[in-house]
Amino acid sequence: MSAPAGPSASAPATEVRFHHSTDFADVLEAAGCSLLISTYQAGQVVAVGVAEGRPTLSFRRFDQAMGLAVGEDRLAVGGKGQVWLLRDHSDLAPSMPPAGRHDRCWLPRSSIVTGSIQCHEIAWGASATGEPDLWVVNTRFSCLAGLDSRYSFVPRWRPPFISALAAQDRCHLNGLAMRDGAPAFVTVMAASDEPGGWRRSRNDSGAVLDVASGGTVTSGLAMPHSPRWYDDGLLVLNSGMGRLEAVDLATGERTVVATFPGYARGLALHGGLAFVGLSRIRDTAVFGGAPIASYHDQLKCGVGIVELATGSTVATFEFATGVEEIFDVQAVSGVRCPTFGDTAGDGDDIWVLPAQ
Repeated sequence: MSAPAGPSASAPATEVRFHHSTDFADVLEAAGCSLLISTYQAGQVVAVGVAEGRPTLSFRRFDQAMGLAVGEDRLAVGGKGQVWLLRDHSDLAPSMPPAGRHDRCWLPRSSIVTGSIQCHEIAWGASATGEPDLWVVNTRFSCLAGLDSRYSFVPRWRPPFISALAAQDRCHLNGLAMRDGAPAFVTVMAASDEPGGWRRSRNDSGAVLDVASGGTVTSGLAMPHSPRWYDDGLLVLNSGMGRLEAVDLATGERTVVATFPGYARGLALHGGLAFVGLSRIRDTAVFGGAPIASYHDQLKCGVGIVELATGSTVATFEFATGVEEIFDVQAVSGVRCPTFGDTAGDGDDIWVLPAQ
């Protein structure tokens, strides 16, 4: 299929071809969810749903799209120099073409300019006011941050080995696991306090840190991403090895849950399933030395769906052209077929007005 490269009429089209296992749509329907996928390199967020027993895709351009945070009535997208805020307009979804297909629609309402903080994962947390509170992994400044319209960002936490806030990407803090509405665990590629120090030895220097204590939960990972707290346990992607691993909090030991034919980054957990983002490795100094790079010609870009109880892959979705890298994957519970509105790619505006 040909997917629009952005919401504006002047944006060129990018051809995106994909294929999937025969039971991919059935697995999504049985799980009662749809997927949101961010593609850093292609600059798109993709909503994947099911209609008439077949997968559907809706695209919206966000330059350097990375972290996704799904709330009850809102969606946040971390992008180049800003964080976008979209609101749910499900009342409009059934009227989006083709009429009657969609049951969720997110439309951009605002953005907060952060500057180039290299925003990675983001997550909604609880707050004293009852309003959702957005936590941002600020990779360039090696900290967790909040957003405020008066500032670029508001620093909230940093690893104990980071001596000062500086725009130096010292440890490549990149992933965030929430627990009970608050940050619980983060991933770093190295416990470095030097500018870009994580780049020196990244294939066995990655770690998961406990936010409350600042201590190391487990170490020796290859470029880890996407820690997640699920069903009273901690999971993490050992990205450079292409593996999903379970972490024993008492010992720091890890058990391999599943192995994938791709650089594993982006993890959603829902209904006993793990939805894992897979990327082909760019031939750069950052990814070229990863252990999984030895299998460069065999690597896939897409999403693998794994049954957590058995570690078996039950369905796959693969981008054949147009997308090379996945950053984040989110499962949207109770949603069958979502859209971003501009499914035709013609750039037509969608006007949302208060009741008159």
